[in-house]
Amino acid sequence: MKLNTLKPAKGSIKTNKRLGRGQGSGRGGTSTRGHKGAKSRSGYSQKLGFEGGQMPLQRRVPKFGFKRPQKVVLKPVNLDILQQLIDKTKAKIVDIELLEKNGIVGKKDVVKILGRGELTSKVDVTAHKFSTTAVEAIEKLGGKITTL
Repeated sequence: MKLNTLKPAKGSIKTNKRLGRGQGSGRGGTSTRGHKGAKSRSGYSQKLGFEGGQMPLQRRVPKFGFKRPQKVVLKPVNLDILQQLIDKTKAKIVDIELLEKNGIVGKKDVVKILGRGELTSKVDVTAHKFSTTAVEAIEKLGGKITTL
């Protein structure tokens, strides 16, 4: 086998239908579009969701629900994740910048520290919100909490 002998597997490549290239091609004349009418013309495109005059799905199904624009979505960060971060970076202060730099939270996330897992190091934590179990666990080891 040589590079110049490589070719695709048999039957894996199809040739395009060459429409409107004369009667001898077998697809000349109307080019598979039928006779007359809008659908036979160039530039035809039906409206998105049009179902031939039947009431379209997006109009048959009722609207429901409401999205509160001022809702604040919190990004949860648990104590076990904090402990992994402390083990990895040997940090004594954990703030939003450190969490962001290590890919735990995004730039615009509102962070809440939650109490799942075990914290074994004394650490000062800065975040937007804290659960009561997280506060107890951090302060039990002598750490400090700062709310943004």
